[in-house]
Amino acid sequence: MSEPRLIASTRGARVALHDLGGEGPSVLLTHANGFCGQMWQSVARELTSVARCWALDFRGHGDSVSGPDEDYHWDGMADDVLAAVDAIDPTPRLAAGHSLGGASILKAEIARPGTFDRAWMFEPVTIPAFSLPRDGVKALGDIARMRKEIFESRQAAYDRYGSRPPFSLLDPEVLRAYVDHGFRERGDGTVTMKCPREVEATIFENPDRSAFDRLGEVAAAVTVVVGTDADPPAMAAPLIAEQLPNATLVRFDDLTHFGPFQDPPRIAASIAAALFDG
Repeated sequence: MSEPRLIASTRGARVALHDLGGEGPSVLLTHANGFCGQMWQSVARELTSVARCWALDFRGHGDSVSGPDEDYHWDGMADDVLAAVDAIDPTPRLAAGHSLGGASILKAEIARPGTFDRAWMFEPVTIPAFSLPRDGVKALGDIARMRKEIFESRQAAYDRYGSRPPFSLLDPEVLRAYVDHGFRERGDGTVTMKCPREVEATIFENPDRSAFDRLGEVAAAVTVVVGTDADPPAMAAPLIAEQLPNATLVRFDDLTHFGPFQDPPRIAASIAAALFDG
């Protein structure tokens, strides 16, 4: 696998773009808060015969580099999506995103209408402002700050995550990609998360409160996918689909918010359908 391209984005950020291979129209894949683009490898492999897949590391994640004055406002994530789009030739026909990744695709399309012909997103966290109580948002930040950040080895990280939910729900190959590409080695042989827990917490605590009210501006054909749990992203997904002028709501009743990485073949089939239907 080739080394990522570092692309200039806003506020001094340089974001990593990974070529995951394949033949066909370009597809941009975007990840959730705290994750990294390479976690899409298993999905991209399933799409090899129908699409050329590219995966983005948002600022503060994976192999990307943040500027010195970064505040991790969600506008920056949309800027990262647009920077990636501008760097991919031919321009992506579809963008697919998970959670923060889906929300950032929507924000990018609002900021630059016509960027995407179509989009696929699993429980985008484009939550209505009235559903974003500040105490709940703070709780997510507090949980992120409690995450174990340093492990004695990659295997130790893999074993810990694989032994407890929600990461234990992930396909083992996806979990391995998270540990291999979402952690970096330290000088003493230990490993640490590439997305520091403080960055993850800050992103949780700065949710977008404006995009939901502008979803009517999105002309692209959007497939909104929802799992079965009762967490806010799953509850918001049908509302998001209702607000979008050209949306299709798809339900996977056996998947959680981590759905894209629980069943990569089925997720890839859904993305392929969104890419070619119509």
